[in-house]
Amino acid sequence: MRRMAITTSAKKAHRASINKRVFNLRRKKALTDTAKSFKKALGAGGVAEAEKLLPAAYQAIDKATKRGVIKANTAARKKSRLVAAIRRAEAKA
Repeated sequence: MRRMAITTSAKKAHRASINKRVFNLRRKKALTDTAKSFKKALGAGGVAEAEKLLPAAYQAIDKATKRGVIKANTAARKKSRLVAAIRRAEAKA
């Protein structure tokens, strides 16, 4: 059961957290959407297409990190795995 904020400062903090949640969800959605489009392009066999999408994926990851949606190590891991996926696809081709 959720409790209602009693003090004025608690009410303000609650409003702020609701606003921040919207921005954080937007960042997270951008992160997943770019990762999905990257993997889809890679799955279709287009290494060149995936490499074009890599900067957009990096940008989404960096923005999510900057806003605190994901941690720095998580961002580094995601970037590393994206590049590793490209390298694996290049090795197969």
